[in-house]
Amino acid sequence: MGNSYGTLFKISTFGESHGKALGVIIDGCPAGLDINEDFIQQELNRRKPGQSKITTQRKEDDTFEILSGVFEGKSTGTPICIVIHNKDAKSKDYSHIADRYRPSHADYTYDVKYGVRDYRGGGRSSARETAARVAAGAVAKMMLEKQGINISAYVSQVGDIKCPDYPSLDLSQTESNIVRCPHAETAGQMISLIDEVRKSQDTIGGIVTCVIKNTPAGLGEPVFDRLHAELGKAMLSINAVKGFEYGSGFEGVKMRGSEHNDAFYKEGDKTKTRTNYSGGIQGGISNGEDIYFNVAFKPVATIMQDQESINAQGEAVTISGKGRHDPCVVPRAVPIVEAMAALVIADFYLINQTAKLRD
Repeated sequence: MGNSYGTLFKISTFGESHGKALGVIIDGCPAGLDINEDFIQQELNRRKPGQSKITTQRKEDDTFEILSGVFEGKSTGTPICIVIHNKDAKSKDYSHIADRYRPSHADYTYDVKYGVRDYRGGGRSSARETAARVAAGAVAKMMLEKQGINISAYVSQVGDIKCPDYPSLDLSQTESNIVRCPHAETAGQMISLIDEVRKSQDTIGGIVTCVIKNTPAGLGEPVFDRLHAELGKAMLSINAVKGFEYGSGFEGVKMRGSEHNDAFYKEGDKTKTRTNYSGGIQGGISNGEDIYFNVAFKPVATIMQDQESINAQGEAVTISGKGRHDPCVVPRAVPIVEAMAALVIADFYLINQTAKLRD
């Protein structure tokens, strides 16, 4: 089922939305890394449900337990297993769709592929699986922090409401509001829109922008395992993601090459570029500039309105929305995007240690 990701820094996640627990096994974390459990919990708290009026009201503490791979606060080099127990699953909320296919969900595709599906909260296809990724991403962030690499994501758009581009923003303000937009005026507009959509029993999509600073030049494998290709795969593996673009992205098609080219110059002992339309990646390899990209999330598929569909027997049915769901997923997606970015960069950082002989 593709439950594993990574080459040297590799994770395997397990568990379902309404099962006893979910979790992750991290294989390849170097020994000797200080493991800050408070930081892991802090990251999980940013993703957990029930945070505010504009998120799902499911109440999960998302407290975790480390079963292996850590001794006296340090990684041992053996697999790290982290488990998060489910406590507030209400499976009866999903009994009405046991044999019915919800529009734009994975119900039909899972059923046709496997012949069996866990319909409780979407089972393995639920976004609750991403809690395991966030826990693993927290460990990757700890490793990257030692190298001075910083990863910051934020909500840059909800519906047609956009905030200014990241160079003009103070990203330290991202956590100052419930929508996680570092631009206060735009954040207020976004919150009002999401609340309006929630009250109308509907959902809306948005964009999470991520910025990776201080990435050393040289990360990424040219040809098939290009850095931006792996970032794209990682982001597109997140539930509800419909698009990925880095650097100038689709807007770059409007420019001439003479405008779009990033000219090199020397600043002390550092090679830099005067512009950064490349998004910090050239030839699939990081060039040392900021890596930045956008991740587009669709409107949440579960809406509190009647919808027409079919059941497993092919009969026409009406499906009524039940359960607890986000009216807009992007505020809680911010730490997920950061986590997946951290996993990609951590993996490529370790791979790059094998790229050439060193003195």
